Amino acid sequence: MTGQISQPGPIADVEVGMRVLDKENQPVGSVTGMKMGDPEAITTQGQRPPGTVWDWVRDTFSGSEPDVPSTRAEQLLRKGYIKIDARGVFAKDLYADAEQIRGVDADGVHLSVSRAELTRRS
Repeated sequence: MTGQISQPGPIADVEVGMRVLDKENQPVGSVTGMKMGDPEAITTQGQRPPGTVWDWVRDTFSGSEPDVPSTRAEQLLRKGYIKIDARGVFAKDLYADAEQIRGVDADGVHLSVSRAELTRRS
């Protein structure tokens, strides 16, 4: 029996600072963070890297990433995600999971969903 190695998909080409465009090619914001996932993982055990004291302090005061309801956080950690600094004065950060990334090119990260379908920060 031969095991197949799953390919990471377009998320592997994402870099912090890239523009993010929704399925209609409308600007959503820019990438401020990302995490590669393991879509074949059954649980999120081991998906959060061990932190430093500074990580603990940050998480205590600002919450851990991804800052979304726990069920969605588990999905994002398992699949992988990008964190998006949304455009707009009062806009909350957004998260797109790896499956919502259609492609990456010189123009930025292209999503397969609309802005309204993205997960908002809690």
